[in-house]
Amino acid sequence: MHRTLVINVVGLTPALLGEHAPRLRELGLRGESRPLATITPAVTCSVQASMLTGRLPREHGIVGNGWYFRDLAQVWLWRQSNHLVEGDKLWDEARARDGRFTVAKLFWWYNMHANVDWAVTPRPIYRADGRKFPDIYTQPGDLRGELTAALGVFPLFDFWGPRAGIPSSRWIGRCAEHIWRTRTPTLSLVYLPHLDYDLQRFGPDDPRVAKAVAEIDEVCGALIEMADRDSARIVVLSEYGITPVRAPVDINRVLRRAGLIALREELGEEHFDPGGSAAFAIADHQVAHVYVRDRGRVREVADLLAGVDGIERVLDVAGKREFGLDHPRAGELVCVSAADRWFTYYWWTDDGRAPDYARTVDIHSKPGYDPCELFVDPTIALPKLVIAGRLLRSKVLNLRTLMDVIPLDGGLVRGSHGRPTDRPEHGPVILSNAPQLLGRGSISATDVRRIVLDHVFE
Repeated sequence: MHRTLVINVVGLTPALLGEHAPRLRELGLRGESRPLATITPAVTCSVQASMLTGRLPREHGIVGNGWYFRDLAQVWLWRQSNHLVEGDKLWDEARARDGRFTVAKLFWWYNMHANVDWAVTPRPIYRADGRKFPDIYTQPGDLRGELTAALGVFPLFDFWGPRAGIPSSRWIGRCAEHIWRTRTPTLSLVYLPHLDYDLQRFGPDDPRVAKAVAEIDEVCGALIEMADRDSARIVVLSEYGITPVRAPVDINRVLRRAGLIALREELGEEHFDPGGSAAFAIADHQVAHVYVRDRGRVREVADLLAGVDGIERVLDVAGKREFGLDHPRAGELVCVSAADRWFTYYWWTDDGRAPDYARTVDIHSKPGYDPCELFVDPTIALPKLVIAGRLLRSKVLNLRTLMDVIPLDGGLVRGSHGRPTDRPEHGPVILSNAPQLLGRGSISATDVRRIVLDHVFE
């Protein structure tokens, strides 16, 4: 077996492998760099599941970053149990080939209770009074204390939210080095999220993205040097490319105007009731799953959405089959946006009646993905002073406080993903220092499982 390092640099594309990524570019020059054809939806949970199982969502069941649990009448995103991913994973096949094989899964999604040797993933501590503290979940459990002692507390608020930036990816890189050195896994899977942030905030053509590329290239460079010292095989890949967007599509507001969404008023706020709604959408970047309670109304809803500006395709049964999305967890319909648009989850028509969590970083309460969590509301005067005051109440005075600083303006977002990119240089990429193992012809996300196994065993 060959020790192998796989680095998932989210948002990396062939177009970004230029002067600001010298270490990654050098890896591609001494090995090979190829475009990678992703799946639909091109979102983190779905693509990673396809990479690790070698299958499409129709088989592994991860139809998005979340879905509607019909039996519970609840929308849940960003679950963490690996039991949700159906089918065997690449480490199952690897162990069957050689019982000495070991694997570390570091910050890849669906990491809790995965059948791996070492796992590390974000897992905040939620107190009964509403406070949230940074922390991680590890497998085995005692690894958590070891990593915290060696590296400090995981910088959760730099992993997601308005502060999201390079500190979290640097911590993950150091974590990967620690595991590589102290546990010597055969395969190390490392997820680095940093590049994703500014690409969504500013769009891929903004000059500020160059700094983000250089920062993640530095983290990757340290990991590549580590693997080179041990003559290991190296794969760098990404899940999707982020392309410029100019405006959102408020798909649930369209369904609301058609009288299809059921609402409840709670303390002056409008909350939507998925179980009582005739149809609603789970917005997930540039893809939206639309759940229609009465199958007899599916065509009616499809015709309504097909006429909405910014919606490029409405996938019915045949369309879902075409994209490998024909799984019971998927919506009765799946909408794909135009290349320069994306979907919000918003259903309210008056911002004063939005639920309180809409203005906070709350990925588990929101029934859809919200990239506005990367921003501080620009209408807040002296935002740093406001945030400092809220933190003082929470951390020093030990009082409950609502960190309601997130904007409700989808127009702030300048980059998105989810649909296949129109040009391969703007899509995902795969690099290897063992180019003979990439094979010939095009490479898809479902080929990654085979390619990684070949790096370990061939």
